[in-house]
Amino acid sequence: MPSHSNDRTHTILKVLVGSHAHGLASHESDRDYRRVYVIPTEEMFQLGFKYPASQWTKGDGDETAWEVGQFLLLGIQGHPLILETLVAPVITADAWGEQLRLLLPALWSPHKAFEAFTNYANNQRTKLLDKKDGRPAKYAATYIRVLYNLCELLESGSFHIRIADTPVGERLSRIKNGQYRLGEVMDWGEELTAQARRLIAVCRHESNLPRINHILATIRRAFLAP
Repeated sequence: MPSHSNDRTHTILKVLVGSHAHGLASHESDRDYRRVYVIPTEEMFQLGFKYPASQWTKGDGDETAWEVGQFLLLGIQGHPLILETLVAPVITADAWGEQLRLLLPALWSPHKAFEAFTNYANNQRTKLLDKKDGRPAKYAATYIRVLYNLCELLESGSFHIRIADTPVGERLSRIKNGQYRLGEVMDWGEELTAQARRLIAVCRHESNLPRINHILATIRRAFLAP
């Protein structure tokens, strides 16, 4: 693979996420993106270096970006936004980005994924109950979608980002459009959480830290300035 060490930062992966990727977009829905980039490795050895935090920008669409090291650190913690990035529709990807997308099986572990996904889902549930931003339907749909994706992950090792094409797509689309009773959403969320608990009890998947470290070290060497 070519070295890009002369670039200040180099994007290796950019994907489409949000309602357009989920198949739940309306004509008012913005486009959301996530991006992974690499900094020159030599910068990591300079005095005062601080690891880049996640970045958020708004242009033609909202974009969240992570440096590859931070991206992988969040990935091994089972962060749903990170794992979703690895299965989302690709806008652009170089050879390193393609390597990154192959790391999904190595990144996630059952208990960390369960904790991260349920924490994220419960945060959406709180926003639903608080009617945050006046958009409770958005949070209701996200609450259910994240729990459904968790069950898919624990059962099959991956999950569908285009949830409209799954067996729950029509029902979730109705919720996203505000056609729901609060009790229906709460009950469904509890059912999915219970299902995830049953699945985690029999899931034998393990993460692969040596493989992740190998890919990261290879990237760091490629982006080391001469």
